[in-house]
Amino acid sequence: MVATESTMQALGSPMPNFSLPDVADDNRLVDSQQLTGKPVLVMFICNHCPYVIHIIEALSELSNEYQAQGCAIIAISSNDVETYPQDGPEKMQDFARQYRFVFPYCYDESQQVAKEFDAVCTPDFFLYDADHRLAYRGQFDASRPGNSVPVTGAELRQALQAVSAGQAVPEVQVASIGCNIKWKPSLQAG
Repeated sequence: MVATESTMQALGSPMPNFSLPDVADDNRLVDSQQLTGKPVLVMFICNHCPYVIHIIEALSELSNEYQAQGCAIIAISSNDVETYPQDGPEKMQDFARQYRFVFPYCYDESQQVAKEFDAVCTPDFFLYDADHRLAYRGQFDASRPGNSVPVTGAELRQALQAVSAGQAVPEVQVASIGCNIKWKPSLQAG
């Protein structure tokens, strides 16, 4: 298991526009243009990554909680399903059901949305304020597979609380770490 750190793009960056099918909801399109005026958490995850599996129960609970409070939550899988078929749309539906997602789980078949967000790992988190400016890009918490640190979601929860209250998130943030996104050969290294 090779760990990849998130890119930690500049705070205040605008949220890229996207429109993707929610495979957990009959491929209903999720369009970023429909999310105006509310905070948005975009999470790049996948079904097979041990880093995602390690936190998925707590991540699902936290996401469901904050979506109920008015934050838009979107999970996106961008992995190449030719080489990782376990991350394909049918398996994504099963994963969303198994972990009780009440938020969209979108499939980025072209991988262009991941490129526009500069997402590089799973999990990779991008939290935008109500003006869709990047407020947080960091880890869920300090827990990793095998490090015995409890899974709490503390860092992401603190950021969600601040953004939901219209407050600033501390600028010192720790990069998320996970498996690299599995790029199609035509998109690798660029």
